[in-house]
Amino acid sequence: MERTLSYFVADVHLGLDVNDPRCREERFTSFLRSIPADRTENIFLLGDIWDFWYEYHDVVPKGYARIFAAIQDLVSAGVKVYFFPGNHDLWSYRYFEELGMRKMAQPSVVEIGGQTFCLGHGDGLGKVDGGYRFLSWVFHNRVLQALFSTIHPWLAFRFGYGWSRHNRLARAEKGVKSDYVYDSATCPLTGFAREFSSKQKVDTFVFGHYHVAVDETLPSGSRFVILKDWIHQSPYFLFDATSGLSSVLDGYSQNSEK
Repeated sequence: MERTLSYFVADVHLGLDVNDPRCREERFTSFLRSIPADRTENIFLLGDIWDFWYEYHDVVPKGYARIFAAIQDLVSAGVKVYFFPGNHDLWSYRYFEELGMRKMAQPSVVEIGGQTFCLGHGDGLGKVDGGYRFLSWVFHNRVLQALFSTIHPWLAFRFGYGWSRHNRLARAEKGVKSDYVYDSATCPLTGFAREFSSKQKVDTFVFGHYHVAVDETLPSGSRFVILKDWIHQSPYFLFDATSGLSSVLDGYSQNSEK
């Protein structure tokens, strides 16, 4: 059977202590298990699949065995699984590749079924403020990563999970109003896509990071998609190379976490 399907998903935030983390993990596992391996060519994990991930040389975060088993089954069946580090799970070094995933850097332009896609997590693209760029530099700095690795994992992971509990999703769950409202005129990622598509042909942009659902057409004619997070739904983008059709779907919208 010809492989014509490509799946795109972002911002599952596995491990984030909001709503029911176990239910979210089960939904994501079910999603992976529902993918028809004999018809699927690609799966693109567009970052922040984990809410906090940090690898030591000989230590990786515990748990997620069923998710990794589902991914390995897909890889063994011939599905290509690509992983883009997000700002929450950027500290992945070798383990995902050992499981058969292929690490990619944003923005990546790929050709699928005769169409051009520009992909990534979305953080840091476009004109973001200096504070965020400095924080990103800190997180990506190899020297600082090496220093962080000298901290015992017991302390490091508690620090990481404690930090993640202060992110926008966790604050919103506590009733704190988000300070971000999507505006296509001012969103750095939309600005990046507009400029990029004015210089290079792109049929579809697919990103995550902003935790909003966006599906619009840019002045260049490119489709621009931001996938929402998995806290209350299970959104993913599906492209069928045979028909050329694509859509944002939510196979578990009726099973929101309680």
